[in-house]
Order: sequence, then C-alpha cells, then structure tokens
Amino acid sequence: MRRALAAVAVALVCGCSATTGAQVPSDGGSVTAVSPAAGSHAPAPSGAAPAAARPMPRSLPERLRIPSIGVDTSVMSLGLAADGTVAVPPIAAHAPAGWYKGSPTPGQTGPSVILGHVTVGVYGDGVFVHLKRMRPGQRITVTRQDGSVATFAVDSVQTVSKAHFPTEAVYGNVDHPALRLITCGGTRVSGGGGYTDNVIVYASLVAGS
Repeated sequence: MRRALAAVAVALVCGCSATTGAQVPSDGGSVTAVSPAAGSHAPAPSGAAPAAARPMPRSLPERLRIPSIGVDTSVMSLGLAADGTVAVPPIAAHAPAGWYKGSPTPGQTGPSVILGHVTVGVYGDGVFVHLKRMRPGQRITVTRQDGSVATFAVDSVQTVSKAHFPTEAVYGNVDHPALRLITCGGTRVSGGGGYTDNVIVYASLVAGS
C-alpha cells in the first residue's frame, strides 16, 4: 500500500450502508474504514492490463470527463473525517466527484481513487448514476491543475457486495498509473439504509498531455 494509506492503518472502501459511529449521507453514499484483514480476497477483475503511457508528475485533479456516460464535473479533494472514514462530496444539487487525497494524483504511478454519489437525496441523480454502464476500452479524462490531461482507458467494471469489497485490488500497489472510480450500486435499501453493493471502474493511463 502507498505510504498515505499505510499511515491511517486501514484500507478505505466506498460503503453503502449505515456504519456505527460514521455519518452517512441520506443516499447512503458514505465511505467507511475497513481493516485489510476484513477486506475481500477476491482477485481483480479480468482484463486489467498495465498502460503503455509513462507516469506523469504529481498535479491535483480539477475536472473529470467521461463522454460515454455524460459526465463532465469538477473534482474536489477529500480527506479523512474525524472518525477515520473518508469524507464524501456534499449531498447537494450538482455535487462534484471527489478525489481521495491520500491516493496518487491521476497520472502518477499507483491507483488514484475518485468517489461519486449515485444519488444525492432529494436532489435526484448523482454524478456517477450511470457508472455501471461503462465498458472496457471507454475513455476517461482528468484535467489537472498544471493544465495537463490524463487519459485513461477502462480495463474492467465490477459490481460487488459491500461485504466482499476487493480492498487490495482497489487500493493495493500497482506498477503503472491507474484510476479507480467508485460509487454505490445494487439494491437501494429502504429507510435510508443505502445500497447493497459498490460499482468499481478500473482504468489505466493511456496518454498524458
């Protein structure tokens, strides 16, 4: 694991149900802390392959575009909440995606992690409402603070039960610049219980300009 993740001594996953001691948004799109031992040991989805593109220097993400599902959003930085969970974008109209600043910036070697809501309470659909529709080969671009653009190609898309989140596949070290997009999915639980699953997009850098 990268130093920033090791420092908090947990692997962080995008949770979809209420967690004791954690604040959960009304859509259930919280991010909860899980020990590495509690994470799933399921292998990474097939089809993932290192990108040929060379790593890019560190630069914070400013905008995320996914033409195939109509995403064009600003990107905010997310840190850790007081209870050790990752903060999430606000439950608000037009809430942006959020980059977890404990992960590499998009284009650096390693898994850069961007989270987004599937729904935003009374405001309706979230920025990642159609994330599960993504398919291998589709492009994702991240415009960075230094003016450069990191272009990723989707390797695979996975829907997995929250109880079997593949912690190591999402947050573990990789030898190339990678991107992980995470949201909630599956069945929406009544009474504010969130969602049963996570949708995870795995992508690799194919160009940096």
